[in-house]
Amino acid sequence: MRKVLFFALATFIFQSCSDTSDKKLPILGEREPVEKTIDGKQVIDTIYQTVPPFSYLNQDSIAVTDKDFDNKIYVTDFFFTSCNTICPIMHRNMLNVYNKFKDNPKVKFLSHSIDIKYDLPSRLKTYATKLGIEGNQWEFVHGSRDSIFGIAAKSYLVSAFEDSTDPQGLVHQGWFILVDTKKQLRGAYDGTKEDQVKQLMNDMEQLLKEEFGDAK
Repeated sequence: MRKVLFFALATFIFQSCSDTSDKKLPILGEREPVEKTIDGKQVIDTIYQTVPPFSYLNQDSIAVTDKDFDNKIYVTDFFFTSCNTICPIMHRNMLNVYNKFKDNPKVKFLSHSIDIKYDLPSRLKTYATKLGIEGNQWEFVHGSRDSIFGIAAKSYLVSAFEDSTDPQGLVHQGWFILVDTKKQLRGAYDGTKEDQVKQLMNDMEQLLKEEFGDAK
């Protein structure tokens, strides 16, 4: 059946920043209607876009897979360590989110480097250490070109690519994507804007209540 792109990233912010105090966060991305038989009746159910299985190496040269995010909500983004434009702003803001939810076993963070050549685990470790990150709640990961750029565009709907016309040769958007325990996209936020990062933190608390019954 034909899949329908229900939300574009241009509308993610509007959906995420709307008043959701008395309702669940929206489920974003593609969705596919399917027919099911329940109690002898034909009903229409919906299959939502989810993040597919993945495997990378993190800053400690340890394999990180989608299984490490089972039964957790997480925030993901795309960056590279030598980025001198939006990345420093993004990760200063992400650090505030990390500190708010630090040591919460139901929350993780996943930052994909798009610098396939230089951002090997040792370099990611140096970067994480400078940010003051220890342990594995915030994973900085390295993967193959196809796996990183592919999951950005197809799964998280974030633009990230190599560009020979750019001074640094790499281009990416600054979205923070919120993902639920079912690997569904639940919000997108401009990581360079403090008001949207604040909205992300509010939405994370709401999603924790939705998924686990509390925000802790």
